Amino acid sequence: MQKKVRQQAIEQILHHHKIETQQELTQYLSKEGYQVTQATVSRDMKEMHLKKAQGSNGHSYYVCPSLLPEDSTANNRLFSVFHEGFIQAEQAQNILVIKTISGMAMAVAATLDSLHLNEIVGSIAGDDTIMIVTKTNDDALFFKKYIMGLVQR
Repeated sequence: MQKKVRQQAIEQILHHHKIETQQELTQYLSKEGYQVTQATVSRDMKEMHLKKAQGSNGHSYYVCPSLLPEDSTANNRLFSVFHEGFIQAEQAQNILVIKTISGMAMAVAATLDSLHLNEIVGSIAGDDTIMIVTKTNDDALFFKKYIMGLVQR
């Protein structure tokens, strides 16, 4: 298999599943028809600059930076705003409520909207609070973990 195609498959798997180990990712690739070793997966992960995000339950999982905006200058600016404004995130079923510094909610919401994640139905920003509606409770938990991973960058 071509490396680029395999790496696109890895990106899709990470987008749809919470993968905690290289072995687990290798198993998902195998299910998709890619016969690769864990060493190959490890090299792909390094080339793709995959990061681990820490969940609130203590579990960590891989996230793919390619899901972020492609323009690195815009990416750096957006995430600078995100880091400056973010305070906390709380899940309430399929809704994620994000608290920000006063006046920063719209800027932080714009950063999060730029991720274009399929799990997000929509978001509303006020002065210091953002409400994000996801399709399922699990999607809200995944997105909360994803955000907490971004905070640790």
